[in-house]
Amino acid sequence: MISFLLIILASLFFMGLVVRTKSIASGRKGPGVFQPMKDIIRLWKKGSVYSKTTSFIFQIAPTAYFTSVIMAILMIPHGNNPGLISFDGDFVFFAYVLTFGKFLMIISALDTGSSFEGMGASREALFSMLVEPAFFILMGSFALLTGHTSFHSIFSMLHYGSNISYMLGVLASIVFVLIAMIENSRMPVDDPKTHLELTMIHEVMILDNSGFDLGLIMFTTHLKFAMYGAMISNFFIGMLPLEISIPLFFVIQAGFAITVGLIESFMARFRMGHNPQFIFILTSVSLLIFFGVLLVLGKFM
Repeated sequence: MISFLLIILASLFFMGLVVRTKSIASGRKGPGVFQPMKDIIRLWKKGSVYSKTTSFIFQIAPTAYFTSVIMAILMIPHGNNPGLISFDGDFVFFAYVLTFGKFLMIISALDTGSSFEGMGASREALFSMLVEPAFFILMGSFALLTGHTSFHSIFSMLHYGSNISYMLGVLASIVFVLIAMIENSRMPVDDPKTHLELTMIHEVMILDNSGFDLGLIMFTTHLKFAMYGAMISNFFIGMLPLEISIPLFFVIQAGFAITVGLIESFMARFRMGHNPQFIFILTSVSLLIFFGVLLVLGKFM
């Protein structure tokens, strides 16, 4: 329960810090930290408009997308405090409950009958499929290292006792940062501020969403960023008491948000054809972590 509440709190300011960082990096004053949430609240006060060509799938997809992320967040522990849902192999369920929400968003984009939205849905499906091996290799490596298969047991039993283990923690954090960028269709894979449908991914996929539904989709993105930030924080919290781990959690979330802002400020978006190559690099880094785990366990022959 502690982790769930902390992630909700972090999601309220996460994107505001990203926008604020980008503003400062470009020499502008920029909006306040809570401006993205104010925009979402304004959308929640509006009604949604549905095309006559769409079915009930288009109407339920934003809610299913939101609830799938909430369900995934319930599995994230906070140091020695397990999530509300915790069982052996829960990281597999975590990955596929997120996939369920994204699948409904993809078919809802196809449900509109728009060729542009179909293009965005196809690209998002491809990139999500390519990033999946990196996540499973990474979590499987730490499951092998700790001898456990649940988020809570993996993170609570994770100890750093050598230079190699410290390197593994840093590499894992980098992989999670990039996975979060890809899953949320941010730079350098996608540019959320672009207005050219031919090069858009997530933004063109939700072109027909409006009002409350659009606000729900945008807030879900905030939640997903805070969720991945919570997973990164678990690599460093360990068995620390709450009076230390909670402030550290928010420091790591703020650092993650600033990192995202700096990446989006100083990196150009990749060409569409280069994105799969970039995503495959994450799988290579995850394999490097796997070999590092074998080295730590003395099983590397």
